[in-house]
Amino acid sequence: MRAVSRRNTKPMSRCVLVTGAAKRVGAAIVRGLHAAGYRVIIHFRESSEAADSLKNELNDRRPRSAVLLQADLSEMAQFPELAGRAIGIFGRIDALINNASAFYATPLDCITEAQWDELIGANLKAPFFLSLAFARELAQREGGIVNITDIHGLLPLKGFSIYSISKAGLVAMTRSLARELAPSVRVNGIAPGAILWPDNRVKDTEGEQQILSMIALERAGTPRDIADAVLFFLESRYITGQVLPVDGGRSLYS
Repeated sequence: MRAVSRRNTKPMSRCVLVTGAAKRVGAAIVRGLHAAGYRVIIHFRESSEAADSLKNELNDRRPRSAVLLQADLSEMAQFPELAGRAIGIFGRIDALINNASAFYATPLDCITEAQWDELIGANLKAPFFLSLAFARELAQREGGIVNITDIHGLLPLKGFSIYSISKAGLVAMTRSLARELAPSVRVNGIAPGAILWPDNRVKDTEGEQQILSMIALERAGTPRDIADAVLFFLESRYITGQVLPVDGGRSLYS
């Protein structure tokens, strides 16, 4: 009898948890993976209305394929219990997408310890300990972790020093966990460039054009570009420890 390859396993059986998934890039990642056949767990902290709308949208397309998971990722002592809840929803977790993030400016002349704790906690500490909470389950599934870092983890953004430091740490964490969790779990990262302008910001056409002028493709990307890269990593069985800039060529310029 011919052995059946894992690659012939129907994607419908696979389950993914995406953090910070109610809106923006997180929601695009959820939609992309759902369209590829994954069952999805949509994590959110406060955006319950947007999360519920996304869940209903996906379940209308394929019943019982999307669920919600509310949690405050600053409460890291609860991660083992959170992992148990997530695994119990579908009976398995095959992939973890660390997308939840905090972003704001921290000018050097007025930085506070509280800002350090919040940005490092949200962007580095939480993804690290959440990955550890799911490591055993992901190893059993020969699964994957994808960390959404930032091009500014590679090219620091002036005025955003703590944010840039936190994302640089996430790049290092990606490579470190790829070694620590091998060979059973693949760990990769994506460094988005100009994808979406921040919410609730004052329109700055001149500033936007200045940013776009430093991009080889001379345009902003879309959340779908990030979702496609996430799917690429989850489907690529022989790639680990890599951080892929999805930035239209911004990283070509120092």
